[in-house]
Amino acid sequence: MLTNLRIFAMSHQTIPSVHINNLCCYKIRASLKRLKPYVLLGRNYSSLPGLIGNDIKSLHSVINPPIAKIRNIGIMAHIDAGKTTTTERILYYSGYTRSLGDVDDGDTVTDFMAQERERGITIQSAAVTFDWKGYRVNLIDTPGHVDFTLEVERCLRVLDGAVAVFDASAGVEAQTLTVWRQADKHKIPRICFLNKMDKTGASFKYAVESIREKLKAKPLLLQLPIGEAKTFKGLVDVVTKEKLLWNSNSNDGKDFERKSLLEVSDPELLKETTEARNALIEQVADLDDEFADLVLGEFSENFDLLPAEKLQHAIHRVTLAQTAVPVLCGSALKNKGVQPLLDAVTMYLPSPEERNYEFLQWYKGDLCALAFKVLHDKQRGPLVFMRIYSGTIKPQLAIHNINGNCTERISRLLLPFADQHIEISSLTAGNIALTVGLKHTATGDTLVSSKSSALAAARRAEREGEKKHRQNNEAERLLLAGVEIPEPVFFCTIEPPSVAKQPDLEHALKCLQREDPSLKVRLDPDSGQTILCGMGELHIEIIHDRIKREYGLETYLGPLQVAYRETILNSACATDTLDRTLGDKRHLVTVEVEARPIETSSLMPVIEYAESISEDLLKVSQQAIENGIHSACLQGPLLGSPVQDVAITLHSLTVYPGTSTTMISACVSRCVQKALKKADKQVLEPLMNLEVTVARDYLSPVLGDLAQRRGNIQEIQTRQDNKVVIGFVPLAEIMGYSTALRTLTSGSATFALELSTYQAMNPQDQNTLLNRRSGLT
Repeated sequence: MLTNLRIFAMSHQTIPSVHINNLCCYKIRASLKRLKPYVLLGRNYSSLPGLIGNDIKSLHSVINPPIAKIRNIGIMAHIDAGKTTTTERILYYSGYTRSLGDVDDGDTVTDFMAQERERGITIQSAAVTFDWKGYRVNLIDTPGHVDFTLEVERCLRVLDGAVAVFDASAGVEAQTLTVWRQADKHKIPRICFLNKMDKTGASFKYAVESIREKLKAKPLLLQLPIGEAKTFKGLVDVVTKEKLLWNSNSNDGKDFERKSLLEVSDPELLKETTEARNALIEQVADLDDEFADLVLGEFSENFDLLPAEKLQHAIHRVTLAQTAVPVLCGSALKNKGVQPLLDAVTMYLPSPEERNYEFLQWYKGDLCALAFKVLHDKQRGPLVFMRIYSGTIKPQLAIHNINGNCTERISRLLLPFADQHIEISSLTAGNIALTVGLKHTATGDTLVSSKSSALAAARRAEREGEKKHRQNNEAERLLLAGVEIPEPVFFCTIEPPSVAKQPDLEHALKCLQREDPSLKVRLDPDSGQTILCGMGELHIEIIHDRIKREYGLETYLGPLQVAYRETILNSACATDTLDRTLGDKRHLVTVEVEARPIETSSLMPVIEYAESISEDLLKVSQQAIENGIHSACLQGPLLGSPVQDVAITLHSLTVYPGTSTTMISACVSRCVQKALKKADKQVLEPLMNLEVTVARDYLSPVLGDLAQRRGNIQEIQTRQDNKVVIGFVPLAEIMGYSTALRTLTSGSATFALELSTYQAMNPQDQNTLLNRRSGLT
């Protein structure tokens, strides 16, 4: 076994690693504290199975559990609510790490990128696999920053349940609303964990009320805190009427005792818990008919006699139906409340077989998997994360990619554990796998066992669609359900250090785009420069940093610019003729189009055809016409930004016999651009939802600053001792806002941004922008 042992030299930038038999990667944490300032240290995540006296579990212990014992869950929340710390504690208590990592120390398991450790934030979602009391849990730690919202979206797409983490002193925050809406869209059952109960200003009652009011959810209080803020010392389990107290002498929170509440020792706590339990039983009975029958029948006289198991089964059903959300509390940083949270995950969140996926009936047990994330590894190439919905995956298996219409072979199958992996021989439905060898698979691709399997599934879907009088394309959409990618709002130019390095830059950007579909790269047709389009300042900064660190390229970024859009205010017609002779062939096209504004918001142009256009001509040239219209709308007449909210009507088209489709596209495109130039034009700018949390003393300067930034304040809420300013502000005015806000409030305020919509600029601001772009100001 030791023949393949390779030890890499340790430097101040690299994390030491030992590879044994290519099975798993182990990180060694230096025991000497004095080394910490000088060396970026790794973690001892997992150990060799079978080592005597070793109490750390091996990943081998959870290879293929029954599907009912699998839980695929995500940790989601607003930035800084404590997602990564909670994940770190979960791994420690489940026995997969030797020591408790800390975000501030930069040694957590799931934040393994250098950029994450430096900034103390999660950028990429990380998957970890562990077991808890006989259950296999696939857990994904997601980012909280709005710039990485796609990371959350694509992970929620493949999860069966989620844990929403809240800061108990802040309750529901801006990004919490966003991730909650994303979970609603994918119909994901979830439980709430009120974290930071030890923090100054923590309020259990306030946090629960904010869940009820802002998320419009029904909270089921399964726990009550014993004390709050500095006095927080434990929890009460409402379901079993027990108190959980953590040993104050224990540094790691592993030791806690569970005691039944007694009238003699805890009269007040017992009374409060009994009232909370009775209220919980009534709440669940209102939502679950089966439980209501039980309560009204056997236990109508005395709720105390109702067994805890019966109540737990009912809470499980209510959580699955998403009519209410269980609420738990604790402090991950102070190691309190994490073990009961894990119990709740296995007890209340669904197994894969309890989720109803409509497309599974069409596969009849054949392989069906969804690729939801791609990572690039320098040694192994692309690593593709996939969720297996049905069938079994094995190494050396040939699989068919429906989206890419290609067949690829899996060379190796791995079980993910953050940036470490263990090789396995097969994986069944309900699991999350990591595969090596798929060269062309991208995020959102559906993978099946063969092309014939896909065709058979499509035929079954069509038959089902006809039975239910649906359109066939809806059946196809369900078959290939992928991820919706948001449009970027920032862009800038990116240049390699020399012309010779341009191919290297293109390769790096191609790899990064495959990993992160929200990153867009395009060429400026006028200047020939490469344009980088992203979701925010931090997003582009991280991409720039990764190109430097991972691909060794010192690139230069141009100034960040806002992604404006354009539209027209009135109708305009145009005609155009293209007459070219290439060789001995004449290409002649005459086109007449009309461009007009539409009220519904649509990024893509609405294409209409006049009745005079013959169907025979359309059959041959429709694709070329539509390509021409789309390419014309990519660059508007004012700023060269995409044109939206327009309808293009083709009134007449004359094509000389033998004219190529490329010439038809070129003529249509030129004609549409003429029509857009004739109309009255309008620039649309991105408008952001802004939420600023600020102390009362600094409220006035913050409001004054927002007024200068063309901000529109909607409301000012009170959150504990702070004020929360909610409003809209144009993205162009908010660039560099974090620095300005820190200066105004002595670093005490925080803010959250999210794209709301695109709005028309007023004429004065539009003229200023156009003059600045043309170099007149």
